[in-house]
Amino acid sequence: MIDDIVSEHPVVVFVLEWCEFSWSVRKLFAAAGVPYHAVELDAAALQKDNLGGDLRAALAVRTGVPTIPQIFIGAEHVGGATDTFDAFRDGSMGERLARLGLPLDASKTANPYDFLPGWMHPR
Repeated sequence: MIDDIVSEHPVVVFVLEWCEFSWSVRKLFAAAGVPYHAVELDAAALQKDNLGGDLRAALAVRTGVPTIPQIFIGAEHVGGATDTFDAFRDGSMGERLARLGLPLDASKTANPYDFLPGWMHPR
């Protein structure tokens, strides 16, 4: 299931609609101009026959990580939110996207951690 989804789209984010970390990843990709396919595991459309729950369980088996969001670039697992932010920060995300011929406006993502929820920022 997961392999089929990630092979169909260059950038896939498995997210929860209500999750602030999922929102942060989506905002980061949008600001960077990176097109992505979102699989909203808790969306109403995936509630039938527990498809969202089954996908989440399969995702945890595939990645070895139970947390959401989980991001795939070119069918390769990048990790969760902080792994994705780190990949933007260290330049490896730009390299991954360039190999796929995808855009990245790095000027909008100089500090990807700015996209985290406000309550996580130091006061």
